[in-house]
This record gives sequence, structure tokens and C-alpha cells, in this order.
Amino acid sequence: MTRTAPADIVIVGAGIGGLTTALALHARGLDATVLESAPVIRPLGVGINIQPVAVAELIGLGLADAMAATAIATHEHRYLNSRGVTLWTEERGVAAGHGAPQYSIHRGELQMMLLEAVRERLGADAVRTGVDVRAYEHSDDGVRVLAGPGAETAAEAGVLIGADGLHSAVRAQLHPHEPPLRTTPIRMWRGLTELPEFIDGRTMIIASDDRGNRIVAYPCSRRHAERGTVLLNWVALAADATGRGTPPAGPGRLDDLLPHFADWDYDWLDIRSTLSTSTGILHYPMVDRDPLPSWGERRVTLLGDAAHPMYPIGAHGASQAVLDGVALATELASGKDPVDALRRYEEDRRPATAAIVHANRTMDRSERSLAGRLDGDVSTELRAITRDYRETVERR
Repeated sequence: MTRTAPADIVIVGAGIGGLTTALALHARGLDATVLESAPVIRPLGVGINIQPVAVAELIGLGLADAMAATAIATHEHRYLNSRGVTLWTEERGVAAGHGAPQYSIHRGELQMMLLEAVRERLGADAVRTGVDVRAYEHSDDGVRVLAGPGAETAAEAGVLIGADGLHSAVRAQLHPHEPPLRTTPIRMWRGLTELPEFIDGRTMIIASDDRGNRIVAYPCSRRHAERGTVLLNWVALAADATGRGTPPAGPGRLDDLLPHFADWDYDWLDIRSTLSTSTGILHYPMVDRDPLPSWGERRVTLLGDAAHPMYPIGAHGASQAVLDGVALATELASGKDPVDALRRYEEDRRPATAAIVHANRTMDRSERSLAGRLDGDVSTELRAITRDYRETVERR
């Protein structure tokens, strides 16, 4: 790598947060260059949820038709026990009174949708792949972005945004003495299974047994629905009884997963078959980090998982990255000094995301505490758990 790419704003990471930020900046008259370490950006991952507040922002960026053609508008959460008995239901999205849907969508499809929009609006060279950013250096009037093992200059930036995910190199330099990721005894497996039907095609289930094992599942593909099938995204969570801790992310083993759900019995869904016939199983650690007292310094800041990794319990990780990107673009377009704009962005977003990190932890503990009592009437407690969580995440 020999050339220097001049850019006023450089974003490290072409994930959902980084690409949304580029679109939000462009919508406000500012261009950016996105540097991505992967040689080729592929539609990887499984299903995710985008909450109405974030969907509204993506609609504002001109993605309404593309999302509606790809995603499922989830209209209900249904809480079940391991025998398929409904404990409580909760309306979501438009059905709950929001102005925008709650969308369930394949993460890779959303990423490719954003990538296509960035390249179309900002130019084919706006996203540079194969650039492995390792560090940065402050200069008199900006930031020098360094990439590759030789720490060569990849770009000169007026502002550097670290949107490089859970293992962010930008965060590591900003906070070199930070403790490791905060681990949990919970193991997670994720997969996608094609089924002929799943309830009404627009419902998410959150199911638990008396040992604290859980399954979350929901349809996530409008294209499958139009063909008369369902692409079901599922997440299975179980405690690691061995005490050996959570293995790193990577391919999952069916033999590790199935024993936790061997006695689950739904007359309308074959749980074992659903898990077994997945196109692939991924294993993820359930980790987060304690919120930081500050995200950045001078002309450098963080965004998305690089700034505030959180449990996936509340399905808010991608949504918060979208909100980060829009808030940051708004501040940078305000005409303020870039350093002041980044400070104001952090003052807005850091308390809100810190509250969600803690709320996700609380929801995880609360839901697991119901284990052993799922045969009784726990609807009041489930309502309280979801009400408290909703009040936290909507207080932003």
C-alpha cells in the first residue's frame, strides 16, 4: 500500500454503523471514505432486528423501498415456555403505535443494501476494501490513518471514526489499558432454517425452559415470504454448565446445541428438526464491555460496537449503530469545530448507549430468574421486564 487517499472524514469499518454514517454524512453535504479490512464485502451473518426509531432514520436516508422489499415487519413478540404454551404477547412496530416498522432482516442483506447506496451516492471509490487499519497518528490539523503490518499511511483525515466492531483497533489505541471483554457463562448458537410456515410469518417467539435455556426465532426475509416459504432466524442460548467459559466465535456444533433442547415439545414446530436443518450454525460468545467514560480524543471517536458492545438480548446493537451514525453526521454538519462536534456527539450518545448496555444485562438476569416458574402465571413479571426495558431504551 503506497498511496495516500485524501479525505476529510475517514470511517474505519464497512459494517452497518460505518455505512449508515457515510450515507448520513452525504445527506448533510459531507463526503467520507470508508476503509474496510476485508478484501471483499460479502453478505455474511444471520438475522437481526432493527427497531422502529432506527428504521425511521434509514427511511429518512431513502431506503424505505429497499427495506420493505427485503425485510419482515415484525408485529408481535410471543413469549412461550418449552412446551409451546403462550405466556404473554406484546405488539411491536406499527402495531404498537410506532411511526415506523420493527424490521427483521438478514444482516448481510442490510449491509449490502447500505453498501450499494454508498457506492451509488458517494462514488465507487468511497469504500476501499483490503485496508487493514491498525493505528493512527495525530497531526497538526488532522489524523494520519495507518494500515497493514508496515503501518503505512492509508489516508489523511480531518476526522477519524472507528466503526470497526467488537475488536476495534481504533478503540484499542484510544483505551490501551481497558480490561478484556466482559464474558458470561451463556453460550449462543445462531442459524437460518427454511420452513414452509411459521405462525403468521410476522411473529417473533421468545421461549424459555425451567433451566434457563432460551430460543428466540423470527422470519427475516420478504423474498422468501413472496415465494410462500419462511426463512427463520433462530438464536439458542444456554448456560455453560462445565464452567469452562465461552469458546470464541466461529462455526457451531449441533452436538453441543441439541442436548439443551432435547425435551422441548411444540405441536406446531419441530424444534430438533428446525435446529438440525439450518444452513449452517454459528457460535457466538455473549459478551459486552463496561461503558467508557469517554469514547475518543481530539479528532478521533468511536461508533457502534466499537463504542458500546452490548448483549444481543434486547436486539438493539445494530439500531444503536444507526442512531450513532445519524447523530454524528448531524454534529459534524453543524459547522462547529470538528473537535467540538465530536464532543457533542459523545455527550448525546454515550449516556444513552451506556443505559442500554446496563438494561440488556438486567433483562438477561431477569429473564433467567424466571426459570423454574414458567408453568405458572408469569405474565405480570414478563410485562414488567419488557416495560422497564422499553422505558430505558426509549429515554434517549
